Amino acid sequence: MTDPYAIQPSELDQLPDRDPEETAEWQASLDAVTKAAGPHRAAYLMRRTLERAEGNGLALPKLLETDYVNTIPTAAEPSAPGDEALERRITAWNRWNAAAMVTRGAKHGVGGHIATFASAAWLYETGFNHFFKGKEADGSGDQLYIQGHASPGIYARAFLDGRLTEAHLDNFRQEAGGNGLPSYPHPRRLPWLWEFPTVSMGLGPLSAIYQARFNRYLTARGIKDVSESHVWAFLGDGEMDEPESTAALALASREGLDNLTFVINCNLQRLDGPVRANFKIVQELEAQFRGAGWNVIKSLWGNAWDELFQLDTTGALVRRLREVPDAQVQTYQTRGAAYIREDFFGKDPALVELAKLLSDDKILECFHLSRGGHEASKVYAAYKAAVEHKGGPTVILAQTVKGHTLGEGFASKNANHQMKKLSTDEFKQMRDLLELPIKDSDFIDGVVPYGHPGADSPEVRYLQERRAALGGPAPARRTHALAPLPSASEKAFAAFDKGSGSQNVATTMAFVRLVKDLVRDKETGKRWVPIVPDEARTFGMESLFPSLGIYSPKGQTYEPVDRDQLMYYKEAKNGQILNEGITEAGSMADFIAASTSYATHGEAMIPFYIFYSMFGWQRTADQMWQLGDQLGRGFLVGATAGRTTLTGEGLQHADGHSPVIAATNPAALSYDPAFAYEVAAIVRDGIRRMYGEAAPGEDSNVFYYLTVYNEPIPQPAKPAGLGIDEGIVKGLYRFNTAESAGLSPTANAARIQLLGSGTAIHWALKAQQLLAEEWGVAADVWSATSWTELRRDALDADAALLRGEERVPYVRQALHGAEGPVLAVSDYMRQVPDQIAQWVEQDYSSLGADGFGLSDTRDAARRYFGVDAESIVVAALAQLARRGEVKATAVKEARERYGL
Repeated sequence: MTDPYAIQPSELDQLPDRDPEETAEWQASLDAVTKAAGPHRAAYLMRRTLERAEGNGLALPKLLETDYVNTIPTAAEPSAPGDEALERRITAWNRWNAAAMVTRGAKHGVGGHIATFASAAWLYETGFNHFFKGKEADGSGDQLYIQGHASPGIYARAFLDGRLTEAHLDNFRQEAGGNGLPSYPHPRRLPWLWEFPTVSMGLGPLSAIYQARFNRYLTARGIKDVSESHVWAFLGDGEMDEPESTAALALASREGLDNLTFVINCNLQRLDGPVRANFKIVQELEAQFRGAGWNVIKSLWGNAWDELFQLDTTGALVRRLREVPDAQVQTYQTRGAAYIREDFFGKDPALVELAKLLSDDKILECFHLSRGGHEASKVYAAYKAAVEHKGGPTVILAQTVKGHTLGEGFASKNANHQMKKLSTDEFKQMRDLLELPIKDSDFIDGVVPYGHPGADSPEVRYLQERRAALGGPAPARRTHALAPLPSASEKAFAAFDKGSGSQNVATTMAFVRLVKDLVRDKETGKRWVPIVPDEARTFGMESLFPSLGIYSPKGQTYEPVDRDQLMYYKEAKNGQILNEGITEAGSMADFIAASTSYATHGEAMIPFYIFYSMFGWQRTADQMWQLGDQLGRGFLVGATAGRTTLTGEGLQHADGHSPVIAATNPAALSYDPAFAYEVAAIVRDGIRRMYGEAAPGEDSNVFYYLTVYNEPIPQPAKPAGLGIDEGIVKGLYRFNTAESAGLSPTANAARIQLLGSGTAIHWALKAQQLLAEEWGVAADVWSATSWTELRRDALDADAALLRGEERVPYVRQALHGAEGPVLAVSDYMRQVPDQIAQWVEQDYSSLGADGFGLSDTRDAARRYFGVDAESIVVAALAQLARRGEVKATAVKEARERYGL
């Protein structure tokens, strides 16, 4: 009986077969090979045929996996230039000093990692000797994202070339006393060496992709030609489990970023054990990257394997390598030849016969030592193929042994990530293996010595000559002596001083209007980098589309559906806007690349990244910490801010805590402006501080976080008087008094000070009116533009006091003499305004939106959280009643009147 659900041959392809007889012949040939030579031979022929088809550009699905062998055959390897013997000695010195540095530091309990660099040494050394361009090279040189746990090896190389001393190495992970070396690549801690932080894991790969993309953006916009710069990201195979590591692979291939190479150190181990104990991480990564459109180069086996592959006439060896799980490969690394003969070769009769041709020494050489990532010729071939590949990014999967050359106690042991030192005997074994001229007598009191061949030795001269030929030392970060950017026209900022009259304007809209004026500036307009994660229309930015264009390396290859409209969706090769789609992580990576361009490329750019405030700090705070480490500059703008402002969106969208998270970042200057003129004043000061003339003692390596709201309200004019701009920037100024508001309190009326930030100041102003008209209480209203900056200033004053310096915190100066208690309110949890409580000399209390958000109208949400005007009135009366300044019955009466 015919199976009605079986797929018939004619149904396998929806396209008509113009020659069924020819198709049948091909299929019959495959069947014949399978029958005569076996399924393995048939599969081999099919793979080779598909590879040929792919090489000829035929429109076929790509192979996602290839055999577990090197992509570049030994016969096709190019001859590596240079002096391999000298390079081997240089690498040996670096291996030694990296291990010595960590071991010596272990005596102080500071830790460190030895095994990672031991596995990756040749991956770095080959690059430094032949590929990585320094800052004096064309463009801006290369950008190197160094794997964090390999930092001791990078320090060891800097020691060899004279950039570090023994004193530096002895202060590895001991920075407090000065002259120390940070544990990982931290630009803020060692700004002349490190460019890019790569720990936390996963952020390096993501940032590297967007850095390569930003390089293209700079070139396309005519800011600087950096087409000769190449981005190299060194990663661990375990690190690739982080979602950020693979989040932007498709972007890199879609935009053809052939200026980008990932080098994944596949030592098959993560922190606690095998990366894929029962599987093969290299094959998994190959499929993942090939599927995303990357060029994949596998460098798995060293030259010692050539003989084995030549003897493999049946393909049994290749099949066995494909099927052995990674954890078993690690076991082979620690077992003798007899075990390997039985467990690896003994599973297939053909392999049993092959093993008879191999000595025990040959087996151990292959399975213990010979890996593609440990041989300069293999690594050079992979790197050369990567930089010569055009049309897309490349990933190199280099197989190594974690703990290589550190001895049997380290190599491939599950615990080696946590092993921080070698014994004296282990160092002596390492010395003998590396053939280093270090005497037993150099070990004084059991302390391992550093090794250096001498400043005028052939090794050091060769190293320095190679770096000179490639454009100078690497890695290196250069702080360019950039001229301050010209100030933007004062007209752009002053436009907000007069207010909006009766027109309702949200502060989000005010910020966008300000930027529209600033990007038109002849001097600095081109340096603005607008970044948005697919919410430009939400924030009212669609008017920027036709004037600035959205960056696309392909330009606009289609006719947009809204082409006949004034604000049509315009993409351009030289577009200025980076519209990233729905990816806050990608947008932050964009921001980091743009915000550090002043150092990476010597070109100051002014990025602003505008996003739903809830999905900024909460979702990407780790990247914002990375931004601070990398000394980035620019404006982060949390739009639709506040817990009660975004009507109807509910719990997942209601931001009541971003200023709390922002306050934890020392590089973030966090502001919650209430009015349009405040936004203008803060942006103006940010441009001055980050890109212009910073005041004495000011750090330019900061970034600004502004919360702006989507609540359209008439914007008031800027109050007259001295010190308003200073107060806006420092975080607090008096917006009005009961008298200046025209409320005419009685001579002996009770008085209270209401402090509000952001949209909350409007509730405070309404409460001011209710207190005067219904309860005879005079209230002064203050705009607290930055609770965090007020707190930091006060902390600085406390620190100064410990040094014997008298300094009064600004918040105390501003409120000095203000009559009555202080009541602070914001659209955030009370923890935000409570930051300043201990430095306020008056009685202090606060209101805030603590808890989860909810879906409702603004008025209902504010009543729910107890921050609306009526709730402020009740809280103010309660505070005054406790002081005996109003009757206690007024509090109950107010609650009943307002339905609280």
